[in-house]
Amino acid sequence: MWKPASSPSTTQKTNTPEPFKPAVTVAPQVVDEPVPAPAPRSNATSQEQATIGKSLVIKGEVTGSESLYVDGRVDGAINLPGNRVTVGRNGQVQANINAKELVVLGRVKGNVTASDRVDIRNEGGLTGDVVCQRISIEDGAYFKGSIDIRKPGLKDVNPSTTKVDPVPASVNAGNSATA
Repeated sequence: MWKPASSPSTTQKTNTPEPFKPAVTVAPQVVDEPVPAPAPRSNATSQEQATIGKSLVIKGEVTGSESLYVDGRVDGAINLPGNRVTVGRNGQVQANINAKELVVLGRVKGNVTASDRVDIRNEGGLTGDVVCQRISIEDGAYFKGSIDIRKPGLKDVNPSTTKVDPVPASVNAGNSATA
């Protein structure tokens, strides 16, 4: 009988492990629809913001518990004491405004009471008296009225007993635009 001697085809088992070969899997190709990006918010908190669009006209009182963006027209009163009111570039507001913050990009006629700040941007205009803690009026903005800066904690001060220092002429130099 013929018995082959050790041939190269014969395998000998050794205790060395085989090198790791990762399994290759092909995932089915799925086309996802694009997810719309969330709308940018002007409010730093996660609160919602209501919008009055360009073609809307509101006559009466606007009250609520969320921030408001006005790009249309409001005649009456806006009362949002804990929130921000933003008057957009197309916004026309003829109302007294009570809010935490007011940002004016359009036109506002009326008295403003803000528990925090008022910001009148360069393309905006405000005609009326302002009571707030902080105010910013950019170059090119229009403002006509009085400003009463209140410290936090002061509630009701009799304006007839409050002495107001005259405003130097240099403060109004950049606010010569017309409404």
